[in-house]
Amino acid sequence: MSLLILMRHGQSMWNAAGFFTGWVDVPLSIKGIDEAREGGKAIAHLPIDEVHVSMLIRAQMTAMIAMSEHNSGRTPVFQYSQEMEEGLSENEARMRQWSQIRGDAAKDSILPVHAAWQLNERMYGDLQGLDKDETRKQYGAEQVHVWRRSFDVPPPNGESLELTAERTIPYLENTLMPSIEAGKNLFVAAHGNSLRSIIMHLDGLSKEEVLGLEVPTGVPIVYRYSAGSWKRE
Repeated sequence: MSLLILMRHGQSMWNAAGFFTGWVDVPLSIKGIDEAREGGKAIAHLPIDEVHVSMLIRAQMTAMIAMSEHNSGRTPVFQYSQEMEEGLSENEARMRQWSQIRGDAAKDSILPVHAAWQLNERMYGDLQGLDKDETRKQYGAEQVHVWRRSFDVPPPNGESLELTAERTIPYLENTLMPSIEAGKNLFVAAHGNSLRSIIMHLDGLSKEEVLGLEVPTGVPIVYRYSAGSWKRE
């Protein structure tokens, strides 16, 4: 039996301001920091062997703050694969090389953290950085609701939930599942829509059912995997 713990990042500064965020890389608000801490306390007793986060700072902050509350006392440390080093600048490549851990005691005390763009929020295209209330006035509340909650209608020059799932589900199946099937327990800190697509897949939701799916900020969602099936706690 393995655990898959999903948690949407805490409130970001643009969540608080009412702006469409998408791939714009903004940090958590003070409230978001508190939400991440409370979410961490809620799962502090659960075993965690790996952490997976998006490339965006709000998800990474959430994971680091949440893991600071974990009972294991292990230190979350980002892992850099050879594939990630390709195409880096000289300074970035040096950082990867020089960040290697040498001591065995330190190696034994870390909690590996993996960052993946596939877990990023869906890209909101032309809406990124726009005020949500002003956008509703311009395009109509119904149209904005369709862009935000439909399965296959993307915002202008952005991603739909369907397109988001085309990157999140392969990551689930090809990266997360091998660890889960090996008996490891995983914590994933990501975003409302990247997690909606994963939850839709795990719960077997239809395109209609996913319309009403809300993923609250900073609240862990725990799944248990056993004998090839998922059970939500």
